Amino acid sequence: MIYVSVGGSANALLPLAVAESSHGTDAVPTVLLLLAFVVVGAKLAGELFERLGQPTVLGELLVGVALGNAALVAVVGVVTPMLLGFGVGELSRPNESWMLHAFLGAMLAATSVGITARVLKDADALRTDFARIILGAAIIDDVLGLLVLAVVSGIITAAGTGTALSLRAMLLILGKAFGFLVAALLVGSFLSPRLFRTAMALRTHGVVLSLSLGFCFLLSYLALKAGLAPIVGAFAAGLVLEEVHFEGHVKRGERPLHESLEPLIALLVPVFFVKMGMLVDVRSFTSLSVLGFAALLTVAAIVGKLACALPAPKGVSGLTIGLGMMPRGEVGLIFAGIGAQLVLGGRPVVDAGTYAAAVFMVVATTMATPPLLLWSMRRAGGSTRVRTLKS
Repeated sequence: MIYVSVGGSANALLPLAVAESSHGTDAVPTVLLLLAFVVVGAKLAGELFERLGQPTVLGELLVGVALGNAALVAVVGVVTPMLLGFGVGELSRPNESWMLHAFLGAMLAATSVGITARVLKDADALRTDFARIILGAAIIDDVLGLLVLAVVSGIITAAGTGTALSLRAMLLILGKAFGFLVAALLVGSFLSPRLFRTAMALRTHGVVLSLSLGFCFLLSYLALKAGLAPIVGAFAAGLVLEEVHFEGHVKRGERPLHESLEPLIALLVPVFFVKMGMLVDVRSFTSLSVLGFAALLTVAAIVGKLACALPAPKGVSGLTIGLGMMPRGEVGLIFAGIGAQLVLGGRPVVDAGTYAAAVFMVVATTMATPPLLLWSMRRAGGSTRVRTLKS
């Protein structure tokens, strides 16, 4: 396992040398090479993020995420559920278009890490190796899932108008989605700290909340104008908005952003879930085929994320990582809701039965994660080296 210095502490690198040297002198070249990547990569990434107005530790942390097997875990956590979701669609809906099957795969690819993060926080395990991998991989999963959603939605939208998309057109959609995310992150990282520093001249309260919401709505609008789902813009805004930008406002008496958002979250989150629930036709659950489809979709969702255990680094509980990646939560519902609005052949891509099955899958994976994750962490605590990052 590779450790990256966080907050400038060189002690975090010591476990690397100790662990690798225990394998014999043949590991010395590997140690030197890895140290070169860690030291140079962390310094360059820190410099880049500092120039963007971000804390240097964020760049160092991202290097650690990349080198700490999160990117391998994330790719498996996207590809495997997509293949399984496509397979379940082929098996349960053989007469439907392959586009529906692809959309099912995209819906299973994303991860809602909010539930997992809450469990890890309550268990005081946010700074463990497996928590770092879960959170890093979940962010990558969401980015990849949004890119897949953009491509599949673009294909379905074009097909609904009678236009056949070529490979070049598909790559163009993918490039547009990826380019939007990259541009939003780079431009937003450059502008947001300067914007909030300028806003310090305003004496009215609630500036932080207003600017943050405005920034989120603006990126959602730009994503929509670019032919992407608004969630792509909202996700990019969430990545850009950092608490460090608001320190000046907090010092003068403004509430931190997460606290300012609590009343809004308390109001809108229940409305969102009620709206998603209203789209469910309970009569669908009287059909054995829908129930069977829901069960298969849920199994595919669980197995697809448990596959993240395979590339887990040595000494870290792969089962814990897999269970932490399992919940779909609000992300799965948003994907399903988007599918219900897409029309193919005069019918919604996600019909009543498919939507009911998707809601069943979301509820099952979300409810099962907390107890299973706690059980796995307790189990791993006795048999696995659970190391904590040094700050």
